[in-house]
Amino acid sequence: MKLLLDTQMLLWAVFWPDLLPQKAWQAIADADNCLHFNSASLWEISIKSAQNRPDFQVSARIMRRQLLANGYEEIAITSLHTVAIGDLPLLHKDPFDRILIAQARTEDICLLTSDAKIAEYSAPIAFMPKGT
Repeated sequence: MKLLLDTQMLLWAVFWPDLLPQKAWQAIADADNCLHFNSASLWEISIKSAQNRPDFQVSARIMRRQLLANGYEEIAITSLHTVAIGDLPLLHKDPFDRILIAQARTEDICLLTSDAKIAEYSAPIAFMPKGT
Protein backbone atom coordinates (compact mmCIF):
# COMPACT_ATOMS: atom_id res chain seq x y z
CA MET A 1 0.00 0.00 0.00
CA LYS A 2 1.18 3.53 -0.74
CA LEU A 3 1.31 5.70 2.38
CA LEU A 4 1.78 9.46 2.62
CA LEU A 5 2.74 10.66 6.10
CA ASP A 6 1.57 14.03 7.32
CA THR A 7 4.12 16.40 8.82
CA GLN A 8 3.58 15.32 12.43
CA MET A 9 3.92 11.63 11.54
CA LEU A 10 7.13 12.40 9.62
CA LEU A 11 8.60 14.30 12.56
CA TRP A 12 7.80 11.44 14.89
CA ALA A 13 9.07 8.80 12.46
CA VAL A 14 12.43 10.51 11.94
CA PHE A 15 13.18 12.24 15.24
CA TRP A 16 10.85 10.87 17.95
CA PRO A 17 9.72 7.34 16.97
CA ASP A 18 8.57 6.65 20.54
CA LEU A 19 5.76 9.18 19.97
CA LEU A 20 4.35 7.31 16.96
CA PRO A 21 1.01 5.60 17.55
CA GLN A 22 1.51 1.82 17.54
CA LYS A 23 -0.63 1.38 14.41
CA ALA A 24 1.44 3.99 12.57
CA TRP A 25 4.66 2.29 13.64
CA GLN A 26 3.36 -1.02 12.29
CA ALA A 27 2.31 0.54 8.97
CA ILE A 28 5.68 2.26 8.56
CA ALA A 29 7.61 -0.89 9.45
CA ASP A 30 5.58 -3.07 7.05
CA ALA A 31 7.90 -3.79 4.09
CA ASP A 32 4.85 -4.18 1.82
CA ASN A 33 4.03 -0.49 2.24
CA CYS A 34 5.66 2.19 0.09
CA LEU A 35 6.33 5.31 2.18
CA HIS A 36 6.02 8.82 0.76
CA PHE A 37 6.52 12.39 1.90
CA ASN A 38 5.52 15.71 0.42
CA SER A 39 7.83 18.70 0.05
CA ALA A 40 5.12 20.80 1.74
CA SER A 41 5.99 19.05 5.01
CA LEU A 42 9.60 20.17 4.72
CA TRP A 43 8.41 23.66 3.78
CA GLU A 44 6.18 23.72 6.88
CA ILE A 45 9.04 22.55 9.11
CA SER A 46 11.38 25.19 7.67
CA ILE A 47 8.89 27.99 8.31
CA LYS A 48 7.86 26.89 11.79
CA SER A 49 11.46 26.20 12.80
CA ALA A 50 12.39 29.75 11.76
CA GLN A 51 9.49 30.99 13.93
CA ASN A 52 11.13 29.16 16.86
CA ARG A 53 8.20 26.82 17.39
CA PRO A 54 9.50 24.35 20.01
CA ASP A 55 7.81 21.37 18.34
CA PHE A 56 9.55 22.14 15.02
CA GLN A 57 13.15 22.69 16.13
CA VAL A 58 14.66 20.30 13.60
CA SER A 59 16.53 20.72 10.35
CA ALA A 60 14.35 20.17 7.27
CA ARG A 61 17.54 19.47 5.31
CA ILE A 62 18.61 16.68 7.68
CA MET A 63 15.08 15.35 7.78
CA ARG A 64 14.95 15.13 3.98
CA ARG A 65 18.22 13.20 3.92
CA GLN A 66 16.94 10.83 6.61
CA LEU A 67 13.69 10.21 4.78
CA LEU A 68 15.42 9.45 1.49
CA ALA A 69 18.03 7.27 3.22
CA ASN A 70 15.21 5.28 4.83
CA GLY A 71 13.48 4.59 1.52
CA TYR A 72 10.77 7.25 1.57
CA GLU A 73 9.82 8.57 -1.86
CA GLU A 74 9.19 12.25 -2.39
CA ILE A 75 5.98 13.21 -4.16
CA ALA A 76 6.30 16.53 -5.93
CA ILE A 77 3.47 19.03 -5.76
CA THR A 78 1.89 19.55 -9.17
CA SER A 79 -0.74 21.94 -10.46
CA LEU A 80 -3.20 19.02 -10.41
CA HIS A 81 -2.72 18.84 -6.63
CA THR A 82 -3.02 22.58 -6.09
CA VAL A 83 -6.26 22.94 -8.07
CA ALA A 84 -7.70 19.93 -6.20
CA ILE A 85 -7.49 22.01 -3.01
CA GLY A 86 -10.45 23.97 -4.40
CA ASP A 87 -12.56 20.81 -4.20
CA LEU A 88 -11.98 20.42 -0.47
CA PRO A 89 -14.53 21.67 2.04
CA LEU A 90 -13.16 24.21 4.52
CA LEU A 91 -12.98 21.78 7.43
CA HIS A 92 -9.32 22.58 7.98
CA LYS A 93 -7.67 25.88 7.06
CA ASP A 94 -4.01 24.86 7.38
CA PRO A 95 -2.58 25.17 3.83
CA PHE A 96 0.10 22.53 4.46
CA ASP A 97 -2.47 19.97 5.56
CA ARG A 98 -4.81 20.88 2.70
CA ILE A 99 -2.16 20.15 0.07
CA LEU A 100 -1.47 16.78 1.71
CA ILE A 101 -5.18 15.94 1.66
CA ALA A 102 -5.56 17.05 -1.96
CA GLN A 103 -2.51 15.03 -2.95
CA ALA A 104 -3.77 11.92 -1.16
CA ARG A 105 -7.12 12.23 -2.96
CA THR A 106 -5.58 12.93 -6.36
CA GLU A 107 -2.95 10.19 -6.18
CA ASP A 108 -5.14 7.72 -4.24
CA ILE A 109 -2.51 7.39 -1.52
CA CYS A 110 -3.49 6.72 2.08
CA LEU A 111 -2.60 9.71 4.26
CA LEU A 112 -1.46 8.73 7.77
CA THR A 113 -2.39 11.34 10.36
CA SER A 114 -3.00 11.83 14.05
CA ASP A 115 -4.91 15.07 13.34
CA ALA A 116 -8.66 14.67 13.93
CA LYS A 117 -9.44 17.63 11.63
CA ILE A 118 -7.63 15.98 8.71
CA ALA A 119 -9.50 12.74 9.42
CA GLU A 120 -12.81 14.52 8.76
CA TYR A 121 -12.06 14.62 5.01
CA SER A 122 -13.31 11.96 2.61
CA ALA A 123 -9.91 11.09 1.28
CA PRO A 124 -8.00 7.88 1.70
CA ILE A 125 -7.01 8.74 5.28
CA ALA A 126 -5.90 6.52 8.15
CA PHE A 127 -6.53 8.30 11.45
CA MET A 128 -4.08 7.09 14.07
CA PRO A 129 -4.37 9.25 17.19
CA LYS A 130 -1.44 9.58 19.53
CA GLY A 131 -1.51 7.00 22.26
CA THR A 132 -3.09 4.22 20.16
